Amino acid sequence: MTPHNAARPGDYADAVLLPGDPLRAKWIADNFLADAKLVNSVRNCLGYTGTWAGKRVSVQATGMGQPSLSIYVHELINVYGLKTLLRVGTCGGLHASVKVRDLILAQAASTDSTIVKDGFGNFSFAPIADYGLLRSAADRAEAKGMKVHVGNMLSSDIFYHVEPGMEGYGRLPSHGVIGVEMESAALYTLAARFGVKALTICTMTDCLVTGESIDAEARQSSLKDMVTLALDVATQ
Repeated sequence: MTPHNAARPGDYADAVLLPGDPLRAKWIADNFLADAKLVNSVRNCLGYTGTWAGKRVSVQATGMGQPSLSIYVHELINVYGLKTLLRVGTCGGLHASVKVRDLILAQAASTDSTIVKDGFGNFSFAPIADYGLLRSAADRAEAKGMKVHVGNMLSSDIFYHVEPGMEGYGRLPSHGVIGVEMESAALYTLAARFGVKALTICTMTDCLVTGESIDAEARQSSLKDMVTLALDVATQ
């Protein structure tokens, strides 16, 4: 147990899905997992363990942003021994080729945060996904006919930029950064540090280039594809 997690040793499976929103963790447990059991509710950051296709898997909310995710991921790895971590969430689109409802697999994660920079002195560490998880997710998504993009994600500490619209992202879109969220760079850095596997799968719900977005009903339908894909990869 930790100040942030009341789960007991063995309560988590080896693989976990990591949504930011606690209510999304509950939604995943209620709608996808069989025999789901609540294992953590400290600070209402909900965690569950159940089964998917007969295999044990967990889901744990991380809260919003890299500092919050870093606490939960550090503890899941070092206290609870988890080996496979898949972030599932929504993101903004930074390239017109990525349409709303499309999935983005974050091959790498750029960031404006010092949470990565401060750990490497003069070096610029490049946080990347586990190749095996990335390849599995891409292959499975293609086989299921999902609209999926593999590329560089921006993990930003800033939601409301001073510069309006796309201006806040500078040269990143012209250098292949196709989406923006708030967690993956820290996730990938911690996974590399502790020798475990990690991947981010996001549904693009708001395009910053075109202004297009999807309503709540369409968002929920799109999230089902993302969660199903993540569960298949987590339990492969």
